[in-house]
Amino acid sequence: MPLMKMICLLTFCLLPISQAFAEDNRSESLFNGKTLEGWDGNPDFWSVQEGVITGQTTAENPTKGNTFLIYRGGDVSDFELQLEYKIIGGNSGIQYRSFEVENAKWVVGGYQADFEAGKTYSGILYGERFRGILANRGQQTELVRNDGKFEVKVVGSVGDSASIQSQIKNEDWNTYTITAKDFHFVHKINGVVTAECTDNDMKERRESGILALQLHAGPPMKVQFRNIRLKKLSAD
Repeated sequence: MPLMKMICLLTFCLLPISQAFAEDNRSESLFNGKTLEGWDGNPDFWSVQEGVITGQTTAENPTKGNTFLIYRGGDVSDFELQLEYKIIGGNSGIQYRSFEVENAKWVVGGYQADFEAGKTYSGILYGERFRGILANRGQQTELVRNDGKFEVKVVGSVGDSASIQSQIKNEDWNTYTITAKDFHFVHKINGVVTAECTDNDMKERRESGILALQLHAGPPMKVQFRNIRLKKLSAD
């Protein structure tokens, strides 16, 4: 490898995760830092505050069910998505290859990269209205059908759940990375792999769909997102 290329590669690897991703010219920003242009959600809950996307419920303004901010820039298939999030109270998630629920405005189902204010679910793969938990934190799973019955098979480990949790900052900014290639999905928080899944359930697996951000029903909560970037992966 030529010396200059080696130097450039080393420099790129030493950059903070989000900065390195942002400087990759194959990635595009999905949020302009000023408005919700390109996004669609209930304005009673979603806004831009101090340059970041903010979803918030209060005791006086609760949501009756999970509500979503939907990206209207088109469906995604094979991709790498990276964003920074901060959550105070409650639970949230990043929907991908997902679908809008018929006759229910701003309601979404599909694959979800979960995260929360608690210490159990951040990093898991959850199927919102879509088969439930698909990979708990620390698990490698395979999704299959046996005699028509759906099954989550644990086939390996990516690490200890408590150890992964120790790398996640409470009520502070964290970097979430989601990679979807064919039917293989990898979640990372702050560069640490949290869950990995291969979906071989040919009946329900999804090869493309929308992106969306979740605001969960329940007690008052606040979730924020910034530096949202998408890199589409080629078919090969």
